[in-house]
Amino acid sequence: MKILDRLVAFTFLRLFLVSILATPPLFILGNLTEKLDDYLDAELSLAEIARGYFFNLPEYFQWSFPMAGLIAAVFTVHAMTTHREIVAAKAGGVSFHRLVLPILILGGGLTAAALVTTDLVPLSKRKATAILENRDLSREWRSDFVYQTEDGLLLAVQRLETLRPRMSGVGIHHPGRGPDSVAIHAEVERAVWLPDEARWEFENGTFRRIWPDGVESSSRFRKLRIPGLVEQPEQLMEEVREPEELTYDELERQARIVERGGGKSGDLRTKKEQKLAIPVATLVIILLGTPLATSAKRGGAAYGIGISLGTTIAYVLLMKVSGAFGAAGVIPPVWAAWIPNMLFAAAGVVLLTRVRT
Repeated sequence: MKILDRLVAFTFLRLFLVSILATPPLFILGNLTEKLDDYLDAELSLAEIARGYFFNLPEYFQWSFPMAGLIAAVFTVHAMTTHREIVAAKAGGVSFHRLVLPILILGGGLTAAALVTTDLVPLSKRKATAILENRDLSREWRSDFVYQTEDGLLLAVQRLETLRPRMSGVGIHHPGRGPDSVAIHAEVERAVWLPDEARWEFENGTFRRIWPDGVESSSRFRKLRIPGLVEQPEQLMEEVREPEELTYDELERQARIVERGGGKSGDLRTKKEQKLAIPVATLVIILLGTPLATSAKRGGAAYGIGISLGTTIAYVLLMKVSGAFGAAGVIPPVWAAWIPNMLFAAAGVVLLTRVRT
């Protein structure tokens, strides 16, 4: 690596590290100011609050990646512009595009790092929420709940135990897969989880079939197996979570369940796509911010901060607007999540082509 490449890369990384470490405390301060009364009402100790925010750090770092990358790129290029280092590099036969290549390569690496944490963040978020909202993640039972499975079965359960996996007082309903299909309904005394066979076995109940013309048949049973019910006890134990607490695959699964129930899944599918789009925004915003910082105006830190804040605010606003359109079903969720990145990337490419090399 050439000396100039090392200088650009070192400056960018130094500024990125400072920014990435400085940004999460701002998120914590803002959130703590808003939620402090709730924590006091819940009688949380300072240690519990600190633990909760510790587990929130992966989410705050992921949010900070695009902003920190933008700040590092803008201040690196703007400092080289004001100190005439870019002019000197051009005089030595190094074009602007070649000069900022280390920044773009590092931006790609940071994007890959942010993508790796995509499914880590929801798991950490769950622990943080459990601590700050006094949820018990290690519960051994759950009572009086309704759960819709991936196969469309609707379970109404009086009690579920996970220590010795079993359910009691179970109602099972499936409306059928079409207007000409047979609906089923069952009332079961108990169900036992068979780990070796990875399935539930229902014991002692009544099974009814309802044909489209209204004809019914009913029978008693001692043991019953339902092939479509593959959810494990731990999955049934999970309560409804916020989209931020769901992994990429869990969001897809939840969206399919909502769709089978006749609901609209635009919000869930948009948030699923945003789990990939937001990390990729790190490289996209760096691509846009790099040519914006080539102005010869001597604004110093104020100029760099202005560009960073303006670009960040514009991206967040565009993401919120397109996300709302995706959630409402106005545009496909994939487009809703990726439109900000596509527009900013296009603007960055145009600005890069217009920079004098």
